[in-house]
Amino acid sequence: MSLIRIDMTDQRVTSTELPERYRRLGGRGLTAQLLADEVNPRCYALGRDNKLIFAPGLLTGTSAPCSGRTSLGAKSPLTGTIKESNVGGIAGQYLAGQGIRALVIEGAPRAARQWLLILGDGQPRLEIRDELAGRGNYATVESLRAEFGADCAVLSVGPTGERRGALATVAVCDAEGRPTRHAGRGGMGAVMASKGLKAIVVRRPARRGPLPVDSARFSRTVKDFAKGLVAGKKALTSYGTAVLVNMVNEAGGLPTRNFSTGHNDQSDRFSGEKLLQLARERGGRTGHNCHPGCVIRCSNVFHGADGSYLTAGLEYETIALFGPNCGVHDLDQIARFDRLCDDLGIDTMEMGVALGVAMEGGVLEFGDADAMAAAIRATASDEPLGKILRQGATVTGRIFGVERVPAVKGQSLSGYDPRAMKGTGVTYATSTMGADHTAGNCLPGRGGLMGHEATGQTQLSRATQEMSMACDLLGVCVFVGPVAETMPALAELLSAFWGEEVTGAQLLEQGKQVLRVEAEFNRQAGISSRQNDLPAFFRSEPLPNNGQTFDVPVEELNALDFAVVSGADTTG
Repeated sequence: MSLIRIDMTDQRVTSTELPERYRRLGGRGLTAQLLADEVNPRCYALGRDNKLIFAPGLLTGTSAPCSGRTSLGAKSPLTGTIKESNVGGIAGQYLAGQGIRALVIEGAPRAARQWLLILGDGQPRLEIRDELAGRGNYATVESLRAEFGADCAVLSVGPTGERRGALATVAVCDAEGRPTRHAGRGGMGAVMASKGLKAIVVRRPARRGPLPVDSARFSRTVKDFAKGLVAGKKALTSYGTAVLVNMVNEAGGLPTRNFSTGHNDQSDRFSGEKLLQLARERGGRTGHNCHPGCVIRCSNVFHGADGSYLTAGLEYETIALFGPNCGVHDLDQIARFDRLCDDLGIDTMEMGVALGVAMEGGVLEFGDADAMAAAIRATASDEPLGKILRQGATVTGRIFGVERVPAVKGQSLSGYDPRAMKGTGVTYATSTMGADHTAGNCLPGRGGLMGHEATGQTQLSRATQEMSMACDLLGVCVFVGPVAETMPALAELLSAFWGEEVTGAQLLEQGKQVLRVEAEFNRQAGISSRQNDLPAFFRSEPLPNNGQTFDVPVEELNALDFAVVSGADTTG
């Protein structure tokens, strides 16, 4: 397996065997260790000293179900922390099939050009493609697939990333060639653009990916694991992640009007049930997979009122944060915003929260969909409002003098109010990467706890973050379930893949070690666990729908320090 380096300073490409010390790492584990080894934590995130790393998981490209994930890692321009942004689509399987375990983009070009990186048809090469400057992701992907073939994978940066927006994404095309899967969190698109890299084309490999050592055992485990996932995840298959709209609303944690309340009485207009209804009526679909081999198939294809394609992968977080959080209750309008963000290369979570903060500051009106669309488009321009919004919710709040900014370490919360879902609130507060629910989402009932209970949530969050890391190491979607019952199955897959025994406990210990590496990077960057908390209003303002506040003690949050090893506090 190879490690490919692209030095954008002089456009030098080198390919070496992956060093032995990295062979047991994949995905987020590999991006974290490479960043810790090679990047100064105090560097300027959009400067030449930062690096952008693409790493498929250890099982990505195999037949393991739901294993097509890829990690993108860098120091984040949004948070100043170490960052991993996880994405589906077909690129990870293609990279693994080409034998690439890590792709490291480093340096910065001496002149402002738009570069294209081509992988998979011989020696990796760079070409100048200035004609792609300013193009949206849809036009970029259409052009490159017309040139390189409809079966290639494309990773690209939209115009908001070209303008160094800290909420900019890297778009990854799905199996149908649409740029609808995004490494969304933390500004990876801005880092990629700062390297002068507009897009990456990955040729379809001749074979799927790495082969397991014990193929018979691996196949048996895959079959059993997939069967259980199909049976246990039917709601996600039918409704997509939008199934969470009613669940979170009933739990009292659906963000509404800039997190001012957690219940919305119009949720039936943008729920998973509504999405399924519209898909059936208009010729769209649910039960869509974002990459081959996903048996959960929680993605969807959403058509507009005229029956034509509008967007794909309309997710719960996008619905919650562009919808009730901004006073919008029309699924068609939310899908319109999602399409804009996919094209411009924008994290829908950060954008939705930033718009809610701007509304709180009186800059926009809650529920004004046309003004929201114009504001989203402005992030790709020199308009003053666009310049502000593209730097995220924290900057937006600071400039407009808004006190109630739902963000941690510079990154916005996702679609779960922490007063009603306190375990997820703990994850927001303690994650090494800012308010990131995918680092450890504690949905109601997980670990036997309901979201409103304060006791036990710190322990639940720690365990869920460790198990989520295990999924990220393997390149397995977190929807397989970061729960204790899943770890033996994942360990069995890895054992068959490597041809040696790995226990669930060993897999979790590997995940813990990666969390320690990330925490140490942050400590050296000047960010320690002593900053673990949520914005004050979550503690002082009860939710009007249930009277809940976030009341997990600060002392517990500060004690949840992944840099602490064997009782020794390394945070100083």
